[in-house]
Amino acid sequence: MAGIRLFVGLGNPGDNYQATRHNAGFWWVDFVTENHRLSLKNSSKFYGLYGKHSEDSEYFFLKPNTFMNDSGKSVAALSNYYKIKPEEILIIHDELDLSPGNTKLKFGGGHGGHNGIKSISSLLQTNNFWRLRLGIGHPGEKSLVHDYVLNKPQKSEKTAIEDTIFNSYKIFSLLTMGDFEKAMLNLHSK
Repeated sequence: MAGIRLFVGLGNPGDNYQATRHNAGFWWVDFVTENHRLSLKNSSKFYGLYGKHSEDSEYFFLKPNTFMNDSGKSVAALSNYYKIKPEEILIIHDELDLSPGNTKLKFGGGHGGHNGIKSISSLLQTNNFWRLRLGIGHPGEKSLVHDYVLNKPQKSEKTAIEDTIFNSYKIFSLLTMGDFEKAMLNLHSK
């Protein structure tokens, strides 16, 4: 199986959203691109910030400048331009159903109420892409979710989320090589 060619972190643009739980995907891309000494540039063509790595193999990073609900517009623009197949895309996003400190790698499936995933599925016309789900926890009641995801995590939660970002970075080369079975085994084993 082909490896990941496009790493997409989901979040909302703007300083007032930067530190919120909903931007965990942006945090992941920021961490990884810093470690690769890669800067992201703004692209109106791709509706977001993107960077390209092409030393040993070619892959891309993307942070949509659209709001979460329109993330698919950015993902579709870049993937269509570079002819990246859906199964070569990894979407990194916040996950209410996992507690902070937990992360899961999965392929396909439904959107689970996540509007960013819903938008991407709609514009790619498939659910067959990879997802790295970063646990942010759940506030306990559905009516509290909107405010919860758009607020900053507590210090201990933020530390746990940052730890999962670091731990998931350890499988980065496995993802680019397409060794997903080993990547999941390493990521999901405590």
